[in-house]
Amino acid sequence: MNAQTLANKVWNFCHTLRDDGVSYGDYLEQLTYLIFLKMAHEYSQPPYRREAGIPAGYDWPSLVKRKGAELEAHYIDLLRTLGQIFTKAQNKIQDPAKLARVINMIEAEKWAMLDADVKGDIYESLLEKNAEDTKSGAGQYFTPRALIKAMVACVQPQPGKTIADPSAGTGGFFLAAYDWITEHHGARMSREQKQFLKHDAFHGNEIVANTRRLCLMNLFLHNIGEIDDQPNIASTDALIGPAPARYDYVLANPPFGRKSSMTVTNEEGEQEKEDFVYNRQDFWATTSNKQLNFVQHIRTMLKENGQAAVVVPDNVLFEGGAGETVRRKLLTTTELHTILRLPTGIFYANGVKANVLFFDNKPGRAAPWTKDIWIYDYRTNVHHTLKKKPLRLEHLREFIGCYQPGQRDQRRETWSESNLEGRWRRYSLDEVLKRDKVSLDIFWLKDKSLGDLDNLPEPDVLIEEIIENLEAGLEAFRGVAASLESARS
Repeated sequence: MNAQTLANKVWNFCHTLRDDGVSYGDYLEQLTYLIFLKMAHEYSQPPYRREAGIPAGYDWPSLVKRKGAELEAHYIDLLRTLGQIFTKAQNKIQDPAKLARVINMIEAEKWAMLDADVKGDIYESLLEKNAEDTKSGAGQYFTPRALIKAMVACVQPQPGKTIADPSAGTGGFFLAAYDWITEHHGARMSREQKQFLKHDAFHGNEIVANTRRLCLMNLFLHNIGEIDDQPNIASTDALIGPAPARYDYVLANPPFGRKSSMTVTNEEGEQEKEDFVYNRQDFWATTSNKQLNFVQHIRTMLKENGQAAVVVPDNVLFEGGAGETVRRKLLTTTELHTILRLPTGIFYANGVKANVLFFDNKPGRAAPWTKDIWIYDYRTNVHHTLKKKPLRLEHLREFIGCYQPGQRDQRRETWSESNLEGRWRRYSLDEVLKRDKVSLDIFWLKDKSLGDLDNLPEPDVLIEEIIENLEAGLEAFRGVAASLESARS
């Protein structure tokens, strides 16, 4: 069976289960358990003969030989018994007949023999569909793959180097980095470099148990790690303390939402959110702003001369107080050389206005490391929607060209007094430091839709943008309301 036929087979059964109320996320979860068990069984057979630590009586054959209520009861017991990739696992397919059909579909294939691209593409397509299911909230763990590929193309990770993501989600940055390295260096890599890439290159955190499970399976199906490896994706909160090591690259899209919070029970016995502040001696500022904490943490994760590319919301660029402190320190202790301003309509989470910060960690010295900040405005007069005009890699080709990966000294502005429409512009450190609160929220292009009715986007795109802006405004007001509430109490 070829890749497309198998993908269609997996997809069609997904639709069957949707009729029974099983979401894409639930289906993905069950596929993860079942494919893992099937592959563990295949790898335990000749010629592999590898032990995956599956207890006797809870392996793949134990599922295949059962039917009906006996199958359902055994599957529930199996999920309770197995740990690691099955942490907090539950059966979501309540109809034993349909569970048996999923098992038979997986049993019909030799998954260990399938090419990594085939297995990986099927799983990635399911992850994206799950992200589109807005009710599930899974979109917050899924970064647009075109954006990830563009960030990796700019950073250009090298063989033998470590790559980290403190908010790994479903592993998109790791996969893109793996693909980049194998495509551009694979033919020249030594055996040791290939083994390092497979087992030791990627490190991260993901605190949501189900998302971490999807991440581990996604990496495994793409040929990263082995069935019996100890996972390098920790289940702990990355912000709690310093990272266990320093890394050559950090690629990340930390979760959206300005406040770090925890749920507590008040004196009346009601549950409420309470701001959570990370008290880290290695941070420049103590704040409950989650994104500012991630920026500070990512800086501490980097080796000397290590490179970071991180997606952040607009408030990181302009917020005062702790925000100004973090920006000043970032400009001084790292080389913050590039900002990519992103358009709305590219994320599954509504109301998101975001940017990508590119910076390199540097050794300590008195003089600031940042000399110039190059900004590419891919927001003004740019219109994307998730369905009709999704972000593609070709949309970011011009930015990658302007970035000049590996030769940033060759950069040239496309903006000038004679070309006011240029999207690529350089600002000196002195110019930025003179701005109120050292704001990096810089734009210069004229929004054509404000004065030229002929240049308005299509009505459905316009409605999407209005919704995005309203969502962003509501999120800001919620933050203010929460702050006022906590100040009163």
